[in-house]
Amino acid sequence: MMADGLPYLDGEELRRLVGWPDAVDAIERALLDGTAPGNTPLRTVVDVAAGQLLLMPAEAGAHAGVKLTSVRATAGEAPRIQGVYLLLDATSLSPLALQDAVVLTQLRTAAVSAVAARRLAVPDASRLVVFGRGPQSDGHVEALRCVRPIREVTVVGRDQRGVEALPDADLVACCTTAREPLFDSALLRPDATVVAVGSHEPDAREVDTALVRRATVVVETRASALVESGDVLLAIADGVHLDEAIDGELADLVNGRVPVEPGRPRLFKSVGEAWGDLVLASLAFQRR
Repeated sequence: MMADGLPYLDGEELRRLVGWPDAVDAIERALLDGTAPGNTPLRTVVDVAAGQLLLMPAEAGAHAGVKLTSVRATAGEAPRIQGVYLLLDATSLSPLALQDAVVLTQLRTAAVSAVAARRLAVPDASRLVVFGRGPQSDGHVEALRCVRPIREVTVVGRDQRGVEALPDADLVACCTTAREPLFDSALLRPDATVVAVGSHEPDAREVDTALVRRATVVVETRASALVESGDVLLAIADGVHLDEAIDGELADLVNGRVPVEPGRPRLFKSVGEAWGDLVLASLAFQRR
């Protein structure tokens, strides 16, 4: 499709061009070769009458890009979250393509989680518990299957049915809009891995302070986590020292610079950074 003279990759086309294994591998390659995270400012949030506008620019490798997403405060006929991604040539800054930002975000978020899980989760992790029933939950099931032999999936919704599976879970994915911890982390296996992706607000969290205190904690970057991650910031407010709250960044983990101790839980906290969108938008553009 074309939009004002630019190629437009809709959600269906993005999924055709970038499958889950491709997305996971592309994110990992960018971290291994130093392309990512590149120049990634923090997200800009603008309050408007109907909700919020989220602006996420980045530059990495041969491309730059910016994602503009709108989030409605209330339900209506239009989708609550909408958006577009503009991909640019990094040298000329000429626009190259527009892409569906909602599907791009779904691909990026789950792929980033899977890259972290590839380094954090026990090798034979087969039992996954997912909190949430939306597209991100589905995406995490697919992406995590690319890195671990997942054979059993339990989905926990608002009614909490299925939470009894937690003590047997190797992997837990938190993909919700919760503002308070979803579960008591004492229920987890000693070597369980948790990925928490549902919030980028400093006063909202999906995991409790106890987990942050005892886990190996990896964040995308300290810069974003210390501004946007309520899971980390609220644990620090509860008395967890900064050095305990964050053990390393994702790039450190992928490049072998974060020790993962046996018998200790592992937590990856993602707030969603713009470099991941750019990596996958570039890949889709190159394959179109």
